[in-house]
Amino acid sequence: MTTALIEQTLGSLACRIPGATRVFRQYKLDFCCGGDTPLRDAAMQRNLDAQVIAGELAALTGEPATEPDWRGEPAGALIEFILERFHERHRDQLPELIRLASRVEQVHGNKPDCPTGLAEHLWSMQQELESHMLKEEQILFPMLQRNIQLPQTQGPIAVMRYEHDQHGAALQRLAELTNDITPPANACNTWLALYRGLEELRGDLMQHIHLENNILFAQAH
Repeated sequence: MTTALIEQTLGSLACRIPGATRVFRQYKLDFCCGGDTPLRDAAMQRNLDAQVIAGELAALTGEPATEPDWRGEPAGALIEFILERFHERHRDQLPELIRLASRVEQVHGNKPDCPTGLAEHLWSMQQELESHMLKEEQILFPMLQRNIQLPQTQGPIAVMRYEHDQHGAALQRLAELTNDITPPANACNTWLALYRGLEELRGDLMQHIHLENNILFAQAH
């Protein structure tokens, strides 16, 4: 069982096993932008034991799914879910995170573990995400909802995948600025609230990219 799991890609495992994305986030395996990478190779790149991770995934296979298996749903249903669950959520999350980050930098800027530059980075992420989501909402999603096939959708999908890679790089920079979103021992309530929100944003954005790259775009043919 675990040997078979090791040969499968992170994206396919994330699609098939409820809770797999939680395990991948725990081990810092990139199942969204790096969804085409087999578990064996992804684990090797991070000096992890693929058998241990596969064992954890195998233990999850009997767990009840918390959301539908989107591979079996129409593209229109998945698009509606993405719009409500992620596009609206990101638009709510980022302004508040920018406000909190500005406050932390303002009050604690003299401390060595202050995430200096975080507010500016989050502002850049907000601009890039907003531009990206508008392109999906105005161009690509309507094409997919009308069941327009390749090659017409190939260009827009390639652009979205490229921008997803940029979002992945932005999340990596976010981790670098915040000690992997780990607050210091003496963090105030604002600092703690900021990092809780950043953890939520990271999880949401990775799930968002995973659903598009590994299911929605993969099925557009």
